[in-house]
Amino acid sequence: MKRFHVHIAVDDLEKNIRFYSALFQTEPSVLKDDYAKWMLDDPRINFAISARGSRLGLDHLGLQVESGEELEEVNRGLSEAALPVEAQKQAACCYAQSDKYWTVDPQGIAWEAFHSLSSIPTFGKDTAIQIKSASSCCSPSK
Repeated sequence: MKRFHVHIAVDDLEKNIRFYSALFQTEPSVLKDDYAKWMLDDPRINFAISARGSRLGLDHLGLQVESGEELEEVNRGLSEAALPVEAQKQAACCYAQSDKYWTVDPQGIAWEAFHSLSSIPTFGKDTAIQIKSASSCCSPSK
């Protein structure tokens, strides 16, 4: 089953954690000095914020999947959209190691499809991907 993913770059992590915790009526499931994530079931979303010097606002959107097979299925859909798709295997970002595919929609919004493999102790940084998009912590580079 897929989970919708939204990542927003913020300037004041503490203030935003208060806001989103009130909005979602729950505390983050992951909380770090520079990052917070809510894994919600209603709505089914992986909602993350980070204060890592990125341009403020929407960082990227995505679909989180539960298996490698499901990730390949989403990749087929991305490829059928006739937009460039870049693969990242064993990517380290957002305190997780994941296999990913990246693309950019016609508006220039970065999209990732990913399968998280394990938690890691650092924020990490994805490998630079050469898809034209806004620069961000985890999304493809310009």
